[in-house]
Amino acid sequence: MSANIHIHVHHITRVEGHGNIVVNIRNGTIEQCQWQVPEAPRFFEAMVRGRRYDDIQTIVSRICGICSITHSLASTKAVEDALGLHVSEQTDMLRILMHYSEQMQSHTLHVGYLVAPDLFGEKSVIPLVAKAPDIVKKIIKAHRIANQWSDLLAGRTTHPVTLTPGGMTKIPTEKELKDLQKTLKEAIPDLLAVCEAVLSVADRLPSFERPTEYISLRQDNPPTYTFYHGGITSNDCIDQPPVPVQQWESVANEYVTPQSTAKWCRWHRDSYAVGALARFNNNGHLLSPLGQKVTQMFGLKKGCCNPFMNSIAQLAEVAHVVETAIELIDKLLTKGLREEKGKVSPKAGRGSGCVEAPRGILFHTYEFNKKGECIAANICIPTNQNHANIQKDFEKFVPEFMHLGEEGLRQGLEMLVRSYDPCISCSTHMLNVQFVK
Repeated sequence: MSANIHIHVHHITRVEGHGNIVVNIRNGTIEQCQWQVPEAPRFFEAMVRGRRYDDIQTIVSRICGICSITHSLASTKAVEDALGLHVSEQTDMLRILMHYSEQMQSHTLHVGYLVAPDLFGEKSVIPLVAKAPDIVKKIIKAHRIANQWSDLLAGRTTHPVTLTPGGMTKIPTEKELKDLQKTLKEAIPDLLAVCEAVLSVADRLPSFERPTEYISLRQDNPPTYTFYHGGITSNDCIDQPPVPVQQWESVANEYVTPQSTAKWCRWHRDSYAVGALARFNNNGHLLSPLGQKVTQMFGLKKGCCNPFMNSIAQLAEVAHVVETAIELIDKLLTKGLREEKGKVSPKAGRGSGCVEAPRGILFHTYEFNKKGECIAANICIPTNQNHANIQKDFEKFVPEFMHLGEEGLRQGLEMLVRSYDPCISCSTHMLNVQFVK
């Protein structure tokens, strides 16, 4: 092992957006170890000021091309909270079904296209095609199914057009739901085959642990592995009632750091993590039988604090949303579908909405004047909340794995960042800048 290591990954690959890894070790002493975010700020909160309540979802869905459904749902829930709107049970179920499609879509993309190359020793998914063609085909098929699922419920693969405050502009037919249900049932063997393929190389996931605070939604009534309803919980206070979504700012506690154009967050500790592993640690006992089967395959258990296992938790969630969606479609068909039209009147108010994006818990807050025009907005992205935790992981990972040398350490740090499935561009905010003359 060299006592001198210099790592400067300028814009890590196979993540969304721009992030740098900088590590300097001289004579065995760590002089610098940083996760940096140099991404130019995006002013999505400013974009919605002055816009009507029914324009918000269309604008903020453009924050992310991967999590557009999630942003649309969080913003729509926030608008409805501000205007005092309550949706029907049918609308609620259809929105949850829509949200499930994005969980499958994003998790399949992340594990299959971005993480798998590391596990199979390839630079990208392209050479992986020659090494494991059958598995790659199954991954592509699963991703296509998720896209078609989004098309059906959201009206398109990205940037939904069927969501509106108070309801939905279009609902699927019974035949379309039955066809989707049939497709999902047929997809289960392929999903399990993908899990088996990942299991065959899972020993390449680094054995690394760091005690971590995990934050997610929690729904107690009824107890649900939730992506959509409930309050905010942490494994540090799991025995206490969840914090209401409207109080999310007291949880996130955003602050600015010089090494990042994205704000960092902290609650009970110096950092916290959100995402599939956080949801599993707080709600894993509520996974569907198929989801639990996947966790058992990999030996994933509650209390796991290895960030590399986030990808395994994502596989379990794919199994969960597919199995749960099949049951949810049965409920919708049993109750019968009907067209609904709600009446919305603008008024002054402030509201918050929260859903679990594939990458973790997402918060939207808006304030409106009496004309229904937005006068203030605040949005907190999952990756925004994970940045500090990535840094803290770096600080423990580097001294434990520096014996691998420069190339091995660099590879491990890149895999560590990718395990969080970061959406870096979405996380950047405006900073207070002072210009010195």
